[in-house]
This record gives sequence, structure tokens and C-alpha cells, in this order.
Amino acid sequence: MFKKVTVQQLRLGMYIHALGGAWIHHPFWRSTFVLDDPQDLQQLRSSTVPEVWIDLSKGLDVLDDSQSPDHPIESTPPEIAAPELLGTAATPLAQELAQARALCAEARDAVMDMFGEARMGRAVNMARNTILVQEITNSVLRNPDALISVARLKTADDYTYMHSVAVSALMVTLARQIGYDDAQVHRAAMAGLLHDIGKARSNLAILNKPGALTDGEFAHMKRHPAAGYELLRHTIHDEAVLDACLHHHERIDGRGYPDRLQGDAVSELARMNAICDVYDAITSNRPYKKGWSPAVALQRMAQWCNGHLDSYLFSAFVKALGVYPIGSLVRLSNGELAVVYAPCQDNLLAPKVVRFYDTAGGQYLSPPQPTDLCCVANLRILQREDPEHWSFPDLDAIWQAAAAQETARPATIRVA
Repeated sequence: MFKKVTVQQLRLGMYIHALGGAWIHHPFWRSTFVLDDPQDLQQLRSSTVPEVWIDLSKGLDVLDDSQSPDHPIESTPPEIAAPELLGTAATPLAQELAQARALCAEARDAVMDMFGEARMGRAVNMARNTILVQEITNSVLRNPDALISVARLKTADDYTYMHSVAVSALMVTLARQIGYDDAQVHRAAMAGLLHDIGKARSNLAILNKPGALTDGEFAHMKRHPAAGYELLRHTIHDEAVLDACLHHHERIDGRGYPDRLQGDAVSELARMNAICDVYDAITSNRPYKKGWSPAVALQRMAQWCNGHLDSYLFSAFVKALGVYPIGSLVRLSNGELAVVYAPCQDNLLAPKVVRFYDTAGGQYLSPPQPTDLCCVANLRILQREDPEHWSFPDLDAIWQAAAAQETARPATIRVA
């Protein structure tokens, strides 16, 4: 029998069946456990979790007579094993950005712990990863741009851990774009989260080297897909996820690794993983290289579809992210430079931008001008711009400020 009680009614000896509230708001990875540690009890009472479900068949009831078993007891607690993906309400970008930042902070620590446990030879905690994948997926479903944009802003020191989170989010976006159902989306997200776990067995000096790798060092790093497969194969029984982790560095032309698979011999999930892996890698700041802007990255990836990437899946990926993803630097038809801060659902070529620099006058616009290109007849994007050709201090701060104000802005600025 199950009962819902407040956290203040908890006592040692109870069996916790499920925690109320979102994963990012409670201090535990586990959702079911015997409450036998006073520190755990204190953590729950001081957290923002409003209530929990207890299992009376496995632990104690509350002491308060008003909450005795004579009072109504719920017989159907919330399901906690399966991800809740259906019916996720759409959330404005500004609102979801705040949740995405909180999720990224928690997820970074979670993936760091996962890599640490793998280094010590411990089995991957799949219950923990299922919760994390559920939160990543739900964030993307609420707003497909927020988590992807925030996860891209990782530091070089965080790259290995946040890369796994970013690829998982990108996999959700691509999977939904090509029509995967909820179970398939969950599988894709899990493959993205775990694809680089083999790097836990890599030499840290090589993994974090702030420069180009030697041939020997590169050969060492090429072992990580097989190492990841060995770490996971006794824990995960989903062959599709295992295959994606093993073969995400294969290429369509057969020049990848570790098995030099070619064409359709590379599974669809592995081909998806390859695209998401490459995109996040080349748009992120790494120990040895500054990341490309999202638009420049897509432009260059398009040139790799002849042999490296699957062209059909890449086209779907571009459609999912937009031709000009958030954070892209573009030149407008009036000579101004702008950075994209939100997509237009009806026109991939006319996103919302922040105009901030006049190239004709060589000066910044004060203040920057948020503009919805879908609503402007005489203004359009002429071309992508490479940020490396300019010396702007922080393009990411410009688009984040505009996105944060999106719901508070009474009307989009129009340009004659």
C-alpha cells in the first residue's frame, strides 16, 4: 500500500517509493530507498520537494494519528520507471533557458560522477541515467532551443562532461524531427548521453591535452568507442544503444573507426550520433581550439555529407536546428550585423535576431535592436559571418540578453 505524505512527516524507517517534484529540485538520484540515514532525512526536509510516496508494505507509516492507515491510502502511486514524455507543455524560450541552466549544472555533476565511477571500474548506474535522460528529453520537448543553446556554452574544462549532455539533447531534437516515437526518442537520448563513456578509460593527460595530438595519442583516443562498449555491455541490454556507442565514429565512406563500417552497415542511431557528436564538438570551445559559430558549423558540415555524414539525417538535423541556429552571427541586407536569438517556426530563413553593429558606420547600435525578421518586409539575412573575422567580445551575452527579455517585450521592433 502506498501513501502520499509531506516531507515534514517523514521519519527514519520509512520506505521512499517516489519523490515529488522535478528531478532537478531534489537532492537524490535514487527515487526508491529505505530512509535510514539521518542526513538523508535532513536533506529531504530542507529541500524544495513538497511531498513523497511511501510504501507501507516495506517500511514504517507516519506517527501522526491523523495520517494513520485508517485514513485514505492511495493504491496507485506515480510510475517512476518509464520516462514521462507525452503531453509536455510548450514553454517560452526565456522561461526554459532558466530551467536549462539549472539542469546543465546538475547534469554536469552527474556525468562527472558517472565518468569517475567508470574510471574506478564500477558499473554504470542506469537508474540514475534514466532520470537524467528523462529530464533532458522533457526540457527539449518543452522548448527545443533552450537546452541545446545553453549546453553549447560549456567551458573547455567542462567539455568532456557537458558534451555528453549536449549530444543527448541534440539526439532528442533529431529523433523527434524524423518521427521517432517516445521509446525511440528515449533510446536516442540515452545513446547520446553514453556515447563517450569509454573516454573514462583514456589517459587524462591526452584527453585534456591543450594542443594537437600525436599519431600515437590519436591512436590511443580511438580506443574509446570499444572501451565504452566493454563498460556498458554487461549493464545495458539495448543493442541499439550499445551499437551507437561503439560505432559513432564510423563514416559512410568506410573510413571511420573502430570497424571501418560502410554505408547502411552503420546503424541509423550511430549515424545520428555521429552528426550530433560532430556538431557539438566543432561549436564548443575545447582545450586546443575555439568553437565555430552554429551557422558556420552547419555550413562546413554540409560539405562532409559526401563521405563522412549521412546526407538525409543531416538535412533533418538542419531543419530541426534551423538554418541559422541560436548564436549565429549574420549580415543583414541593410549592412548591419546581428546575432540570432530565437527561431521562426514558419520560416527557417527569417529568425529573430539582435541587430547590434553597423558595418557602414563602423559602430555599435545603442541599444541593440531585437528584430523579428518574419515581421519585416525589407530586411533579410544576406549571409553567415564567421566571428573569427571580427573582434566582438561576447556574442553569446547579446543573444542571451535578448532571449531573456522575450516574454517581457511588449512588441517586436520593426524596421522600415
